[in-house]
Amino acid sequence: MLVGHGMVGQRFLEALTERAPGAWRITVLAEEARPAYDRVHLTSWFSGTTADELSMWPEGFAQSHGIDLRLGDPAVRIDRAARTVTSESGAEFPYDALVLATGSYPFVPPVPGHDAQGCFVYRTIEDLEAIRSWADTARTGTVVGGGLLGLEAAGALRALGLDTHVVEFAPRLMALQVDDGGGAALRGKIEELGVTVHTAAGTQAIEAGADGRVASMALSNGEVLATDLVVFSAGVRPRDQLARDCGLPVGERGGIVVDTACRTADPRIQAIGECALAADGRVYGLVAPGYAMAEAAAADLAGLEGSFTGADTSTKLKLLGVDVASFGDAHGTTEGSLEVLYSNSREGVYKKLVVGADGSLLGGVLVGDAEAYDMLRPLATSAAALTVPPEQLVLPASIGTAPGPIALPDEAVVCSCHNVTKGAIRAAVTDGGCADVPAVKKCTRAGTGCGSCVKALGTIVADELAAAGVQVARGLCEHFAHTRAELFEIVRVKGITTFSRLIDEHGTGEGCDVCKPAVGSILASLNAELGNSVHILDGEQAALQDTNDHFLANLQRNGSYSVVPRVPGGEITPEGLIAIGEIARDYGLYTKITGGQRIDMFGAAVDQLPHIWERLVAAGFESGHAYGKALRTVKSCVGETWCRYGVQDSVALAIELELRYRGLRAPHKLKSAVSGCARECAEAQSKDFGVIATSAGWNLYVGGNGGMTPRHADLLVSDVDRETLMRTIDRFLMFYIRTADRLERTAPWIERMEGGLDHLRAVVVDDSLGICAELDELMARHVETYEDEWRATLQDPDRLRRFVSFVNAPGTPDPTVRFVPERDQVRPAREDEDGNTLRPALVAGPRLEVRTR
Repeated sequence: MLVGHGMVGQRFLEALTERAPGAWRITVLAEEARPAYDRVHLTSWFSGTTADELSMWPEGFAQSHGIDLRLGDPAVRIDRAARTVTSESGAEFPYDALVLATGSYPFVPPVPGHDAQGCFVYRTIEDLEAIRSWADTARTGTVVGGGLLGLEAAGALRALGLDTHVVEFAPRLMALQVDDGGGAALRGKIEELGVTVHTAAGTQAIEAGADGRVASMALSNGEVLATDLVVFSAGVRPRDQLARDCGLPVGERGGIVVDTACRTADPRIQAIGECALAADGRVYGLVAPGYAMAEAAAADLAGLEGSFTGADTSTKLKLLGVDVASFGDAHGTTEGSLEVLYSNSREGVYKKLVVGADGSLLGGVLVGDAEAYDMLRPLATSAAALTVPPEQLVLPASIGTAPGPIALPDEAVVCSCHNVTKGAIRAAVTDGGCADVPAVKKCTRAGTGCGSCVKALGTIVADELAAAGVQVARGLCEHFAHTRAELFEIVRVKGITTFSRLIDEHGTGEGCDVCKPAVGSILASLNAELGNSVHILDGEQAALQDTNDHFLANLQRNGSYSVVPRVPGGEITPEGLIAIGEIARDYGLYTKITGGQRIDMFGAAVDQLPHIWERLVAAGFESGHAYGKALRTVKSCVGETWCRYGVQDSVALAIELELRYRGLRAPHKLKSAVSGCARECAEAQSKDFGVIATSAGWNLYVGGNGGMTPRHADLLVSDVDRETLMRTIDRFLMFYIRTADRLERTAPWIERMEGGLDHLRAVVVDDSLGICAELDELMARHVETYEDEWRATLQDPDRLRRFVSFVNAPGTPDPTVRFVPERDQVRPAREDEDGNTLRPALVAGPRLEVRTR
């Protein structure tokens, strides 16, 4: 009999039925009304993942293994002498072997008011449903606890539109996983997103109003927070009451005492997961150790040798969009160990490695950039001496070159959830005949737990297949075996208009933060081709977008947003300048003329955005797509109209190009420029596509990028007339959108293209592939169907409901968005500064009416 049906309980069932099929008649008593589901990714429920998608209960599993699953009927009593378990319904079940997988319960500090209306825990799908329902009428939410789950809860509250606070008793966030430096970097990144963090502060009391609803929270440091929703995430406690009641030994701080085979003091009873106190004296609160205990208990019941002596507690996750990882001896407690640090406060990146006296990697902390985790964690568990200087493992890619997963020894554990080594993965490919990542997952279970090792898994599988001479499929991610270019063609040819249909027909699983934005970009690029009028914020399309696209604005470091209207060619009338100036003045926005010949306005609150757009649209402006993977600007000099050196009208051409390609969604952002002569004042040769005037026409340069790795553009065609120039750019852009990889700028796209510039010229100029007519038609449809996203949003009440973070308290400033004066304007306040909240009245023009349901 199994008591409890969470993730660990389900893993036990799978392991037992694999090792001893048909040997046991199994009854499962589950407290919840639904079978086991994925609690690791529970927060994804807020972004649209359904309960069915989170389920870990395979269809037909119970029938094929003769399992009697009793939902909503938890065990309430164990009679060890009679070997029976009684459930809440009064039913009595005999057992020959009993496995307790009762998990843990959230710890709620016993402070006054902890049971007020509006106080929740964050443990089950039902908890999340209650939180979301309450948030509909709330404005401010507070999370008690700054650990892993607490920060996930904070991210959920922020996504629900609440002004969010995190209260942590320890002096830093994630105190168990990261050190002071990592905690500071994490705090900085999270506060940039608008979440207020209170560390070294305990909850003293929760005050309720006359209606019994939460109204405020008093902290131990004297602060009083106004809040109308509280989520307790202050840790968990083992659910060991059943064991206590039947006389089984438990630890001083809880947890059912078990040996290395997960047996309790009663040889017929085992305990696994968070309810168990392992033989090493620890209660493990992570899924990987729970899975390992489930495997050990199942092996013992199957008559095999099973043992659990401890587990890797490494962690990698994304909290409020911030990458955080901790592995091995992260705090450097090993005698004689040394630390190697890399810190970049400007970028919010912190990396620390702990290196042993023998030169081995012992552990580390990564915040802001956890790209190397897939390689560093197994390198630490392998205990092998480093073959490169440790600083090379933490320096940015532009400075140091770190070895990849292929450099790991075979004994290195790649998947800590299922304890799968690199050698086992290689064997699955070479000896087991696995020809892709899904096959290796099925064979070894690697990558099927938390998912943090999937990238390393893909690299190892690809390298092993390549070494065997097998052609390796380079899919977009684990959910699609196709490349982005292939998915583009599938969507176009089959007329697919939704992500759900694409993944149902050509992918697996539910998707991830790699494929969703990539497919969202493809669908946006092909809207006109597909006869589709779906706005980027409509329905399923909205859930695919990156952060900035969600609000058609750029999120800034203090939680405010910037508004960037399009100014084609940098040409603007005095009336336009006055309109922008008045809007910036009325809303207290910081203004800056950018290098791309536009005026940026910073410091807007979410609910101010539609009002600002309304005035800009009325003045003749439209979205500049500063937030999107799309055309940003076409920079220009003044050309022959004003300049004594100019040979062509560069301003007119720049305006024509910008208006032609505005709103064109692409794998990455696009920048352009037009110079009126060879003096190159517009710097056209550093752009994705740049044009330079000649006395005979125009020269077109492509594939130039600025940024961290600047690249000079290449000359594609020279001395062409205006019509030929436009047609060539059309084809160049559409060929790029059609074939580039996700987040790939034009420079690396051309560099990796077989044949490089010559091949590109053959395709878009000479029509060597016979696709130029299609490329021309794609661009023509884009131009014909272009619609300003700001104007379209203003005209749709359903879309406007997205911008309602503070509608329930109009005119009240967001206390997390604070500014200080500087050079007669404002800038975001730093952590050590006393800033002011700015929220001018919504003025001028007809008021927008934004209603919530």
